[in-house]
Amino acid sequence: MMRLLANENFPLDAVEALRADGHDVAWIREEAPGSSDEQVLARAQQERRVLVTFDKDFGELAFRSKLPATSGVILFRITASSSRRIAQVAVQALASRTDWAGHFSVIEDQRIRMTPLSR
Repeated sequence: MMRLLANENFPLDAVEALRADGHDVAWIREEAPGSSDEQVLARAQQERRVLVTFDKDFGELAFRSKLPATSGVILFRITASSSRRIAQVAVQALASRTDWAGHFSVIEDQRIRMTPLSR
C-alpha cells in the first residue's frame, strides 16, 4: 500500500482503481481543485505521498524543491485510449515496484525510467 497524491489531471477511473488496489489516494480534484503545482508538491511532501501526474512541469519542480526521500513523483507519459486503460497501466506499474518514494519516475508505454531525487 502506498500513500499517493493524484494531481488534478489524473482520471477518476485511475484514482478509483488505485484505491480499490489498496492504496491511500488523495485527489487534488476532490480536495483542492485549482491548486498551483507548488502547492500540490508541498502537500505531497507534507503528507509523505508520492505524486501521480500527467504534468511534465513536476520534473523540474521536484528537483528544484529538493523533495525528501519520503515522497516522489510518478509522471505518466503513455498513449492511452481511455481513462480505463490509464487505470489499468497505473495499477500494474505501481504494483511492479516498491521503491517509488525518493524518485522522479516516468512511466512510458514500454518502460519505466527512475531518477533518484537529490538527498
